[in-house]
Amino acid sequence: RTPICLDESVVSARSAADAIAMGACSVVNIKPGRVGGYLEARRIHDVCAANGVPVWCGGMLETGLGRAANVALAALPGFTLPGDTSASDRYYRTDITEPFVLENGHLTVPRGPGIGISPVPGQLAEVTTGSPEWIGR
Repeated sequence: RTPICLDESVVSARSAADAIAMGACSVVNIKPGRVGGYLEARRIHDVCAANGVPVWCGGMLETGLGRAANVALAALPGFTLPGDTSASDRYYRTDITEPFVLENGHLTVPRGPGIGISPVPGQLAEVTTGSPEWIGR
């Protein structure tokens, strides 16, 4: 009766579908970086949602840029379990974006263009160690 959550073994929508079909899990953790990005993360979400398998979003150590994308992913309807994405200050004294702050245990999904948030130029400059120059042909 204990729910089994698969994490590292789910690397694609196909592996999620296979695990669900063989009854290997009742919950799936989706880490976008592990599955190859947000498009595949969305596919896994969709497979799980179609099969009534709840998902949660993993990703603790991303900067504000990755955190913004993870929060948007976790706002999809199949993400019914709490994830491990938290406030910026839990992991960083200063992030490269405006900080994410918990409000009643929740993070607000950024509403700006693209991923909803941009780096703060001065904060990004402080942690930039190099900037390669690309010469086009």
